[in-house]
Amino acid sequence: MRVFLMYKDKDLDPEQKMPVNSEDLIKDLELETLFSAMALGNKELYEIANKVFLTSLDDIRTIKYRQDILRDCIRNPNIIRSIYDITVQTIEVKRTHHLGGVFSNYPSSILYSAVQLMQLFVDMLKKIRDIADENENNFKSEGFTAFFKMLKTEFSNEYFSVVRNHLKELTFGHGVLISAELTDGNVSDNYILRKHLDKKGNLVKRVFSKRLPSYTFFIDPRDESGAKAISEIENRGINIAANALAQSTEHIYSFFTNLRLELSFYIGCLNLYQKITDIGLPVSFPDPADSTNIKLSYKGLYDICLALTVNKSIVGNDIFADKKTLVIITGANQGGKSTFLRSVGLSQLMMQCGLFAPAEYFSSNICKTLFTHYRRKEDASMKSGKLDEELSRMSDILDNITPGSIILFNESFSATNEREGSEIARQIVSALLKKNIRIFFVTHMYELAGEFYKKRFKNAIFLIAERQSDGKRTFRIIEGKPLKTSFGKDLYKKIITKSSRSK
Repeated sequence: MRVFLMYKDKDLDPEQKMPVNSEDLIKDLELETLFSAMALGNKELYEIANKVFLTSLDDIRTIKYRQDILRDCIRNPNIIRSIYDITVQTIEVKRTHHLGGVFSNYPSSILYSAVQLMQLFVDMLKKIRDIADENENNFKSEGFTAFFKMLKTEFSNEYFSVVRNHLKELTFGHGVLISAELTDGNVSDNYILRKHLDKKGNLVKRVFSKRLPSYTFFIDPRDESGAKAISEIENRGINIAANALAQSTEHIYSFFTNLRLELSFYIGCLNLYQKITDIGLPVSFPDPADSTNIKLSYKGLYDICLALTVNKSIVGNDIFADKKTLVIITGANQGGKSTFLRSVGLSQLMMQCGLFAPAEYFSSNICKTLFTHYRRKEDASMKSGKLDEELSRMSDILDNITPGSIILFNESFSATNEREGSEIARQIVSALLKKNIRIFFVTHMYELAGEFYKKRFKNAIFLIAERQSDGKRTFRIIEGKPLKTSFGKDLYKKIITKSSRSK
């Protein structure tokens, strides 16, 4: 029984291999902030957010499939949370089920435990079915339509009636009826659990109807050996039924597990949506384009992790960069360049896992993989210089990056002098562009940005961090010619002035 809430034709694989650059993405894009906002302290929600984000999709149809499901969730949050709560409650009861049936070698114990579990599962399935029946008209997505159809097909009223009748019989309120055969040497074999005769119907007919001959014997209450022998016969008779029901409970349990797993992602999305809308920031569903159609345009794009950290509205940016494979950002220190770069990476990942984007409008082509190459802080444990460390990380990226990918550089190769750093960066960027890899590069190295600008590279766009004449940062990123200065004097004056006033 597929759930249909993450993929059209398969279930979400919680054991899917994580990409090699997961740690860098989490660190450079500050994804822990995002995951925490989605999880709200729930470990399972955190883990599924991590898994889905870092194994993002490269298929437009599946992205739009999830977007439509998420729209349904946003329109019906209480219904989604109710279904999710049922799955959590069911799984928790299963985990704390201490009747010993699963760990027992005795069919009677296995059967007893399986009957109790199946009774619980049937009750919980009926609750989900009832919710679906009452609310299915509120859902429009293909995913939920398939989910509700599956519930009606697999868990019909007839199904519940039949299962409950079988479970009632398996409690053996009228005793256990077993048949067996005697083989050579009078050895008993071929034990079969039999259904009791239907006691409904005409009483007179049942009293006077012809019956097969039968024989009865009684065991003394103190006869332990006799009781043990009867118990062994009973276990042999119910063994097949016990195993079949145990397998059925595991089958139903796997359905609850998959449903909880896939709903966990959407519960996390709802938590994030609520947090962002409470802050007062906009969100929109991205318009993904094919990887062969280089596209990037957005309005009001902001860094969602920064917004979650400061818990207030922040400045957004408007950029049109379709057909541009190289984006170079220069300008004032502390002017929002790194924040902008992070917003690009975050929104790309959010789009490719089927989530909304932190913008009034966002459209981008999907990428095969997303890599980051950020400048690292000084680390006393490093065995070589910072430049060697940067080049080593770059080598690892080159071993794994493929055409159609995106890479974000933030102050890369600035650990040496500008001429050396610019030349290293120029050669790497040029080689990556030839391999159809899209590049965003935040840099203070004017030689690097200026060289690409002078070449009038048609597939490049140059952005700067806006600065007002008095040195004030607007934290907006706008299109403009690369700047030779990062206006470090502004920060120096600000710090000195503040220090003087404090004295």
